[in-house]
Amino acid sequence: MEAFLVSAGIVALAEIGDKTQLLSLLLAARYRRPWPIVLGILVATLANHALAGAVGTWVTTLVSRDLLRWILGGSFIAMAAWILVPDKIDDDETRRERFGVFGTTVIAFFLAEMGDKTQVATVALAAQFKALVPVVMGTTVGMMLANVPAVLVGERAAKVLPLRLVHGIAAAIFAVLGVLALLNVGDTL
Repeated sequence: MEAFLVSAGIVALAEIGDKTQLLSLLLAARYRRPWPIVLGILVATLANHALAGAVGTWVTTLVSRDLLRWILGGSFIAMAAWILVPDKIDDDETRRERFGVFGTTVIAFFLAEMGDKTQVATVALAAQFKALVPVVMGTTVGMMLANVPAVLVGERAAKVLPLRLVHGIAAAIFAVLGVLALLNVGDTL
């Protein structure tokens, strides 16, 4: 349960103001059909995060426990810094209209998540907890918690939320996880 809750919380916070949340707003404004967009986000996130989680779980079989601790600690601290860098969205990501609303959302979201903070976080969390299914479920729930309101409420939500504060909280959580991993506190590896 810890892997699920930590994964969901971290990704939900990290996703606020992220390019995929901006993509959610853009798709909602363009198509005005929220449910195909929400389902597309779910499908793309499950596929992307399952792949990332599998990589994270696989990495644990390749490196020693001590090296993994240092890699994870450094990764979480790097994630803390990365979260503080604002995201921008490329217009190319939404130019796939021939696939319909659902198909466009799946393709755009899957591609937007490649190498994104939340994908890297999923790799690191799966390695940290050695729990593929709870981590993928958690990161997917976190993604949906951040993006479904963006689709349903639209631009108003982005204007109301203090993004710097939310990003600061997410960065602090990643930094704490990094320090705990480096200090081997909780011996979760």
